[in-house]
Order: sequence, then structure tokens, then C-alpha cells
Amino acid sequence: MLDFITVNTHSSIRIADKKVIYIDPFKKPNAPHDADIILITHSHFDHLSPEDIRRVMKPDTVLVCPKSVTEADGLGLTVQKVNPQEAFEIGGIRFETVPAYNKLKPFHPKAKGWVGYIISSETNGRIYIAGDTDMTEENSRVQCRIAMLPIGGTYTVDAKHAAKLANALRPEFVIPVHYGSVVGKPEDAETFQKYTDSGIQVVLKVQAF
Repeated sequence: MLDFITVNTHSSIRIADKKVIYIDPFKKPNAPHDADIILITHSHFDHLSPEDIRRVMKPDTVLVCPKSVTEADGLGLTVQKVNPQEAFEIGGIRFETVPAYNKLKPFHPKAKGWVGYIISSETNGRIYIAGDTDMTEENSRVQCRIAMLPIGGTYTVDAKHAAKLANALRPEFVIPVHYGSVVGKPEDAETFQKYTDSGIQVVLKVQAF
């Protein structure tokens, strides 16, 4: 199900739709060099990995990242800097950014301008990748068919609160990420499923390498 989406490990996502889009490539086991677009949510090591970007990029790859992320500038790619709550288009695909931040924890300050992304797919609808975030006023209003939400806690929303966010968004499908590797336990997926409303289909895709 949702075979065009792969979660390689942690929050490393590959979406093969009209274009091949990677979000926060991390711990890639191979070097496919097939990325048309790479979306970076923020600058933490498990989301911005130059080594893994080099494994998936090709000469014409476009890399998108928040304006505060300067570490992506030396990779030899076309880099597009974005702010939260911004819309843009690359290669005929429409994107939007959604603020991603902690409300009380210090790990992801709102002032950094870090983001999640909405990809508008002609064939698969609006796909929301939340990034590292708590449940916030901004992301509670996102409209999407597919939501990819962190559940591991510590640095992000935990499994129960991620389910609360999923229930507020009411997507058709939700894929939990950001657990079972750097942070969070594999069992967090069971907790997330338990508290997610039955009308939302939970799809488990995280693969640990």
C-alpha cells in the first residue's frame, strides 16, 4: 500500500511520483543518485546528512531547505531557500511549507524557521511531511490525504499526541516516522495505532538498516 512512498529509516523518506523526491535522506544503504528534488526540514544531523545527500543527488537535483540552513550550500546543487508558510513550484510540482517547532521543548525553536512540507500530487493528493514538530496551531489546520508524522517523543510529539494530531487532520492515510532508530521504540507504532481513529488507515513503513 502506498508503494510510491518508502521510509528508509527514521525520517528518511523517498516519494516516487511525477518526480523522485527525498525528504531528509539519512543512513541510505546504497547510492541510487536518482533524486530530482531533495527537501530538508532542518539542520540536525539525522535530517541534514551531506553524506546521504551525495548518495541520492545527481547533477540537476534541486535541494530545498529553510533559509537558516546554511550547511547545504556547499554540495554543488541548485539550492532553494524557503520560509514557513510559503508556496512554491519545482518541475511542475506544487509545494507548501508548514512551520515545524517545539512549543515547550528547546530542540526545535520556532525562531529557526524550520519546516514540514506539503507536496501536491496530481495522482495521490496532498502529502504532508511534518518534520520534527509538536502539535501546533499551524499544523493542526493542514489539509491532506496522506500525513507522515513523527511519533518517537523526546524531540518531537510522542505517539499519543501524534495520534491526536492525526485525528485532527483526518487524512485518509497516516504513516508514522521518527521512531525505532535514533529515538523512539518500535512499539511506539502500536501505541500510535491504538489512539488513531479507526477511520484513518495507519500504514507502517519504517525500515531499520
